[in-house]
Amino acid sequence: MSEKIDLSNFVLDEDEEFMNANQRAYFRAKLNAWKNDILREARETLDHLAEESANHPDLADRASSETDRAIELRARDRQRKLISKIDAALQRLDEGTYGYCEETGEPIGLKRLDARPIATLSIEAQERHERREKVYRDE
Repeated sequence: MSEKIDLSNFVLDEDEEFMNANQRAYFRAKLNAWKNDILREARETLDHLAEESANHPDLADRASSETDRAIELRARDRQRKLISKIDAALQRLDEGTYGYCEETGEPIGLKRLDARPIATLSIEAQERHERREKVYRDE
């Protein structure tokens, strides 16, 4: 779909056919905007780290700087993993499987997708998954 979707004004309507062209265009725009924000933040982080690489003569300043750098790099790594999930969601949009639970094949739900556009499981399937995880973790 070539028309631009205004994310700030678009209203998802639960009464419409699930994953119609407008909804697919909305989620594609939302996913792409999210991905672009992450990439922009990553570039800003790289620029900041390059500027911050100055040698600190004080040990406390150096330790603080290294801690900040480690935290920032860990956050960027999480963002990198998130980009791969966004790319997978975009691919599901292309394939026509976006918005449907990987476990049950049922629609995930517009509210859940709007809150978590990379969701692959319905709320019920996600809850089952988390309960199984908790059982195995507690053993």
